[in-house]
Amino acid sequence: MANINEFHEESGITVRNACDGDLLRIIALDGQISGINKQEYWQESFRRFSGTKDGRHFLVAEKDGHIAGFIVGEIRAWEFGSPPGGWVFSLTVDPDTRLGGVATIMFDTICRCFKQAGVDKVHTMIDRSNITVMSFFRSQGMMAGSSIPLEIDLSEREESS
Repeated sequence: MANINEFHEESGITVRNACDGDLLRIIALDGQISGINKQEYWQESFRRFSGTKDGRHFLVAEKDGHIAGFIVGEIRAWEFGSPPGGWVFSLTVDPDTRLGGVATIMFDTICRCFKQAGVDKVHTMIDRSNITVMSFFRSQGMMAGSSIPLEIDLSEREESS
C-alpha cells in the first residue's frame, strides 16, 4: 500500500495515514463521541492498522492543522463465505466539523484504497439505533447486504446442564 496523503482543495481537508502523534487526539475524539475512554482499544487498533500495511488502513482527516476525523478498515478475505471485501470498522468525525464533507472524503479515500487492491465490495456493521451513522452510510450508497448479524445476550441465556 502506498502512503496516503491527499489534499482536497475545495474543503481544505487532507486525508493521510495516521501517525504516532495522532493517537492521543484519536482517543480523545472517540471518547468525546462515545462517552467511553477506550485508550487500550485504540492503542491496539493503531498498532494493528497504522502505517502502510497491505490491506489495512488507519487514516485521519486534517483541517486547519487539527484532526477532524479518522477512518479504520481492512480487506478481509472470505469473511462469512463471501469474496474478499473491504471492511470499515470505524468512522469518526469531530462534531465541530460535521456536515463539512469530512466523512465523505475519508470514506471515498478508503474505498479507492480497497478498489485499487482489487476488491469489489465494502462492508460495515452499525448499531441499528444509530440513525446518524446509518443515514451517512446510506447516503454513500450502502444498503443491507446478504449477511445478517445474529447475537445473544449471554446473561439472559439459561445454562443447560
